[in-house]
Amino acid sequence: MEILNHLLTLLMLLLLQVVLGFDNLLYISLESKRAPADRRAYVRKVGIAVAVIARIVLLFLLTRVIAMFTSPFLTLSWSGLLEGSFNLESVIVLLGGIFIIYTAVKELFHMIGSDHLGGDGERQASKSTGMVIFTIVLMNLVFSFDSILSAMALAQQPAMDNAGNPTGETEYIMWVMATAIIISGLLMIWLADRVSAFLEKNRLYEILGLFILLSVGVMLVSEGAHKAHLKFFGNAIMPMTKTTFYFVIAILVAIDIVQGRFQKKLIARRVSAERPSKV
Repeated sequence: MEILNHLLTLLMLLLLQVVLGFDNLLYISLESKRAPADRRAYVRKVGIAVAVIARIVLLFLLTRVIAMFTSPFLTLSWSGLLEGSFNLESVIVLLGGIFIIYTAVKELFHMIGSDHLGGDGERQASKSTGMVIFTIVLMNLVFSFDSILSAMALAQQPAMDNAGNPTGETEYIMWVMATAIIISGLLMIWLADRVSAFLEKNRLYEILGLFILLSVGVMLVSEGAHKAHLKFFGNAIMPMTKTTFYFVIAILVAIDIVQGRFQKKLIARRVSAERPSKV
């Protein structure tokens, strides 16, 4: 019976990792384009593999020093102007969100100002292979921070003494959490090349991906600010819920589909209007 409960917990953790891993996979696909063209598949695979190991290390670390990440170390108390209480978790999520917003906005401005719409060119290969892998691993940890904490909440049970009596403490089912991380990592490795190939063949969807990434950054910033209990002018910052996030993604996808079809109609109408003049 205990094994069955553990397997059900593992299934729940896998579903959690899959749902929360979408934005992570999108970031990996876009970031890998900064590596040399012949090293991008290698960068994605190695980056995800190292990130999986780092996530397991982070998991073991969090189960032992969770108080260090959740205890405040900086308090702002400018009453009526700015209030907040920062801990390591809130700072990590905040900085990660800011970095993702910066990356998405920078790429969008580049696409607007670029005269070369075809290939990635020299500008995309702007980082070394090692630097791209390091960035992928670092941002993977930021993306997975909440999922690890959620996994810890799901995969725990009361600690028992040798006589089978509860000790009042909590123990974590490490093999369940580590297995979920490894399986989700293998799934990401399998999907990474396919997502990157799709974006490469459909360059217009890259713009959609950047706007989704921008939404991810906004979600992380709001979540980090909420964890820090930030208040501006007495107004608390509320986190963007996952439901709201996926609703925003659905709206962005719908706009992209409608705009694409409307653009095709305009092109067809223009071609049909120009055709008699060529006869």
